[in-house]
Amino acid sequence: MDKRIISNNLLVDDEIEVTLRPQVFAEYIGQTSVKEMMQIAVGAAKKRQESLDHVLFYGPPGLGKTTLAQVIANELGVNMRTISGPTIERTGDLAAILTSLEPGDVLFIDEIHRLPKIVEEILYSSMEDFVIDIVVGKDNGAKSIRVDLPPFTLIGATTRFGDLTGPLRDRFGIVHKLEFYSDSDLETICRRTASIYNCEICETAIVELAKRSRGTPRIVNRLFRRVRDYADILADGVITLPITQTALEKLKIDASGLDRKDREYLAVIIEKYHGGPVGLETIATSISEDALTLEDVYEPYLIQKGFISRTPRGRVATDLAYQHLKKGYQGSLF
Repeated sequence: MDKRIISNNLLVDDEIEVTLRPQVFAEYIGQTSVKEMMQIAVGAAKKRQESLDHVLFYGPPGLGKTTLAQVIANELGVNMRTISGPTIERTGDLAAILTSLEPGDVLFIDEIHRLPKIVEEILYSSMEDFVIDIVVGKDNGAKSIRVDLPPFTLIGATTRFGDLTGPLRDRFGIVHKLEFYSDSDLETICRRTASIYNCEICETAIVELAKRSRGTPRIVNRLFRRVRDYADILADGVITLPITQTALEKLKIDASGLDRKDREYLAVIIEKYHGGPVGLETIATSISEDALTLEDVYEPYLIQKGFISRTPRGRVATDLAYQHLKKGYQGSLF
């Protein structure tokens, strides 16, 4: 496969993102156990000349669910149609998409937990029996027409596994949770990104970027681009450790990868509510943030790193959170 290089020509964000995304399993870094199991499933489907069983990926945002879906489609040698759950408002919208698929194609539905209930119900028969019932006409003249669909693979992605209905979850034959990445995997991703950008970066800078990227490939790539800006303007284009530290300091990202909103979250619990427990909605109101954003984007990492814990009565800051903010009894962050 030809090596991909991002030139100095202006590219829109979507084009850059596509260039950075791995295209085959061999390029996909991290999620080792999930990748190995998917390689077996894909290989078996190809050997039997069958469509791959329906797949569900869940986990925090930025961990590679969309990328892995595209890799699977590429490895199967089929096309992938991508839609987002909230954009499918009518049953006719989904029916049009399903009837346009070719045999073996992959239909990827991001944020599948946000599909309207009436739309979700159409998926049941299409996933199990590859048929769809379309209602034609209205009132007494309405009649149902059954349309056969080609065998296809539905790949769903969600950050909120618990919000999926039981009937929908049960129709996925393959279900995998994507975990946060190790620093070593993020370092490998950062090296690959630097190579694609044709940018020189010091090994110490790679280690620093990986350490501050919250275990998330999307974040390490985003931080790389911002640090690269600093290197181009303040230095000779080489990303060094001092340049990296300066850039991340300006971006308010600390040594553990926490940004300003993370620290506000912890400080609210510690300073206003004496360490908790305190409800999520109360925290969200205090720092002017959406509660679902806090729960989906910020909390998984804070919990994984041991800064907060969830209890039946609310969120509680741990001793590690106190130590990280250097709080104790030393005044206020606000």
